[in-house]
Amino acid sequence: MTDSLFLSRLESNAVLIADGATGTNLQSRGLPRGVPSDTWVLERPDQILALHRDFIEAGADILLTCTFGGTHPRLKASGLAEQAGAINRRAVDLARQAAQGTQVLVAGSMGPTGELLEPFGPLSAGDAQAAFAEQARTLSEAGVDALVIETQFDLGEARAAVEGARSASRLPIVVSFSYDRGTRTMMGVRPTQMAKEMEALGVDLLGINCGRSPEENLKALQELRQATRLPIWFKPNAGLPHTDDDDHTLYDLTPEAMGAQAAEWVASGARVIGGCCGTSPAHLRQIALAARPA
Repeated sequence: MTDSLFLSRLESNAVLIADGATGTNLQSRGLPRGVPSDTWVLERPDQILALHRDFIEAGADILLTCTFGGTHPRLKASGLAEQAGAINRRAVDLARQAAQGTQVLVAGSMGPTGELLEPFGPLSAGDAQAAFAEQARTLSEAGVDALVIETQFDLGEARAAVEGARSASRLPIVVSFSYDRGTRTMMGVRPTQMAKEMEALGVDLLGINCGRSPEENLKALQELRQATRLPIWFKPNAGLPHTDDDDHTLYDLTPEAMGAQAAEWVASGARVIGGCCGTSPAHLRQIALAARPA
């Protein structure tokens, strides 16, 4: 039996419900488009806290910290690199505050650096590994239950992220890729390739998040299930985005339509389910209801 609370909960439950989207929900609550959600960790913590609580009320077992862009290279682009430690620590504090008095787990979100690795971009694998190690260390020391390396598309960067996280933390690691080319990432990686590479690094869960639609992600999930025995994390988008007459971004799937698909995600092998872009607390409530039929 593991001494990790996160893995123990995974072993003792049929399915866990992860939360929904952070960025798109904060935009609906006033975050200007193009402004990183991480900025609100310090500037509008009340909104971060409110969103976490809304997801818990909707049925979430797992909250992700508002630290998707919390690596030094990504924060540098928005002039926040020197506040990286403060942002990551405060984000964990907010999630922990929301979860206080419940059994809800807190996972540290770790997104891509925003730069391509050499030879396609300016970032060396060593620098990427160091950036992820710094974030993983801060999140772990602040008190998360697991680390979620998410929305990955390149095996090299994902490898650097895992190796960096492992060098700084003993927490369980989820690695989740985004298949926005059907069953391939933008760099051409298939779920079978991802499973082979990431399993060899000793990660605890493999995942799929973001992408273009739940239907395409379901195909990726089915391929991934055939390629691994590890538990699978699954957080698709609420359909494709489009803008209305007021230039607001909307997503195709209603909460009821997204919830209607959740049982098939579980039947196809997902052990943790939730939603990515466009997934509101209302969407998550329907997902939770479908995953936990009365």
